[in-house]
Amino acid sequence: MTKKPSLSYIFSTICLTCWLYLAVGCCQTCDMRSDSVCASQSQTRVNTSWQLGPFGRPLDKPVISPRIDTIFHCPMTGRQVNWEASDTFNPAAVVFRGRLCVLYRAEDGSGQGIGGHTSRIGLAQSSDGLSFERNEEPVLYPDDDASKPYEWMGGCEDPRVVEGPAGRFYIYYTMWNRDNPVGTPRSARIGVASSKDLVHWEKHGPIFAKAGQGKYLDTWHKAASVVTQVRQGRLKAVKINGSYWMYWGEDKICAAKSDDLIHWNPVEDAAGELQVLIRPRADKFDSLLTEAGPPAVLTDRGIVLIYNGKNSGTDTTIAKGAYAAGQLLLDGNEPTRVMDRCESYFFRPELDFEKSGQYKDGTVFVEGLAYFKKKWYLYYGTADSYVGVAVCDN
Repeated sequence: MTKKPSLSYIFSTICLTCWLYLAVGCCQTCDMRSDSVCASQSQTRVNTSWQLGPFGRPLDKPVISPRIDTIFHCPMTGRQVNWEASDTFNPAAVVFRGRLCVLYRAEDGSGQGIGGHTSRIGLAQSSDGLSFERNEEPVLYPDDDASKPYEWMGGCEDPRVVEGPAGRFYIYYTMWNRDNPVGTPRSARIGVASSKDLVHWEKHGPIFAKAGQGKYLDTWHKAASVVTQVRQGRLKAVKINGSYWMYWGEDKICAAKSDDLIHWNPVEDAAGELQVLIRPRADKFDSLLTEAGPPAVLTDRGIVLIYNGKNSGTDTTIAKGAYAAGQLLLDGNEPTRVMDRCESYFFRPELDFEKSGQYKDGTVFVEGLAYFKKKWYLYYGTADSYVGVAVCDN
């Protein structure tokens, strides 16, 4: 008489079969370099199917690096400057006229240390998302205009960009005045500008200038992630319950609402204080800092926000001080309600150029996300020095 298999044997066989199916499926989808990233993401995807990804690196080198041969006449100094000679990093991404366009932060090497140079924003365009043609001059920069008190001498940093209605684009960037000579408090602020062609930008000033009767204007605020949705084959800003939504902030992440993508109001709690959605977690990769990343995406599971986390050293799988990327799920009908949060990073510094440069602890600082030719392209700053790319086919 044939002996029947035990329940434990059946269960273990089913589990092994499922595991092999998921692992093989992930690696086929991820068909990129950096196998260790693919493996770690396949494990994450088993428990967090709402996440975007998995992402793999198609290249083992940056897609944008510093150049010493591009010259710009700075309207603030009246001198010619090598505006992207020192570092090029922290990019935004958007699809325009059938091309993938990356707007990146460029430093001229005029100062010393991180945040000590003057930053301007350059434009690069690509037909495949990997090889780029770059404009010879920056497209957004400090000028003798109404934004001067907020932007000089630090400049225009860390852009995020979205497509709004009527084919207009909105760029959200850090206005950094360093030690401002005209007396405005030393602070970082989110500024906004709009454009029809990504080259000529109209500045609108700080996004919270009128919010709360001006109480947020001189507070430190950075990192703007506007909620988008895939429409007509690309990401576009989307309204939820009659308003545009944004996630913003470093250290803690908060929310804001707008009617026009220019003027924003932070979401407050019943006591009139900022409503905090997430904070750093003491025992995770994001134990020192959480900062909003690229535009959030409204999916059929909810709103997926990719964010940057800084490690205090409690996560021993990455270096102390390293930046890695996580994901957050929020309710698509109630955008301030957190539904789920990744237990670990889905993307971390691995390659040499991600761990060498201005920030040697290692950085994959994600700011650019685009849906292009039915693929996800994730652009990130590496070690405050270069721009890298990761791709997902689904």
